Amino acid sequence: MYANKFSRFMLGLYSRTTTAVCGVVQLQTAAGRSGCSWTSVCKQRTLWLQRSVSLKTRQHTEPGHTSARSASQTTVDPDEVRRFQSLASKWWDERGEFAALHAMNDLRVPFVRDNLLNVQRVRYPGKPLGGLRILDVGCGGGLLTEPLGRLGADVLGIDPVGDSISTAQLHSASDPDLRERICYRACTLEELSAEEEEQGASHFDAVVASEVVEHLADLETFAFCCSHVLKPGGSLFITTLNKTNLSYMLGIVVAEQLLRIVPSGTHDWEKFISPVELERLLESNGFSVQSVQGMLYNPVSGAWSWTNSTAINYALHAVKAGDDPHTDQPEDNTAATHS
Repeated sequence: MYANKFSRFMLGLYSRTTTAVCGVVQLQTAAGRSGCSWTSVCKQRTLWLQRSVSLKTRQHTEPGHTSARSASQTTVDPDEVRRFQSLASKWWDERGEFAALHAMNDLRVPFVRDNLLNVQRVRYPGKPLGGLRILDVGCGGGLLTEPLGRLGADVLGIDPVGDSISTAQLHSASDPDLRERICYRACTLEELSAEEEEQGASHFDAVVASEVVEHLADLETFAFCCSHVLKPGGSLFITTLNKTNLSYMLGIVVAEQLLRIVPSGTHDWEKFISPVELERLLESNGFSVQSVQGMLYNPVSGAWSWTNSTAINYALHAVKAGDDPHTDQPEDNTAATHS
């Protein structure tokens, strides 16, 4: 009963103002129309926006100064690394700090699987992602890496936090079906991209970055490296938070400060990115965005659901421009036998 009431409350928040963006209905909530006080929320956001504007002004007025996003040349934020280092042993506690990520697998695993099946000609009975190589960026303890491996994909999980990689390796070691399909490395995306460049080939059919981009220091470097490691026609999957008033109120104030669904300080609203901005970034790096879909978390039921609104969380699928992705698929001898 309470879960249904909460869902109706959330949908009520969504339904205040609607605007169409890139064919996806994006709902925005005006502070003056909401049924709750936005005073403290907006004061804090105003301070952040003023700081952001001041920083941008200095960047434009100082000779030779470029933005931190484009100049850092690394995706790693040291503060984020330290934060996740302290949580590295808790990845597989389904009722702990990462409970929402465990529940998100009900949406993100089928999202990756179904979109890949749409472009994959070859079929492997019982292993829908068989024959595909997937890179899981910011894999943490392997919460998404493992189910992708169970679907038949060969998955490499990378993360700059060494202790998280150790947790992932320890957890997967107990499952013999995963030993041959998944592996983990403590490294950054740009380090892996540099290795791919030395080898002279892009090896991955898909890259997954789920709940990652809002923790990165440099999205330009991230997009460039994702394109670099992907085969032509390869897929990029991202889930993240939109940069809206509603995402600040629910994603930070409610989720972190009131309900403590995730540890306080997990997110920085300044790092959130809208679907429009993310699509623009990806297209400038050779991607074509195929779909954007809103996601909604119900903290009462602990479940995620798809929604037309991208005002808080959303999932995105993009494809790297290039050759037909079918051409790199291995031959399906079983299918040939039955044809």
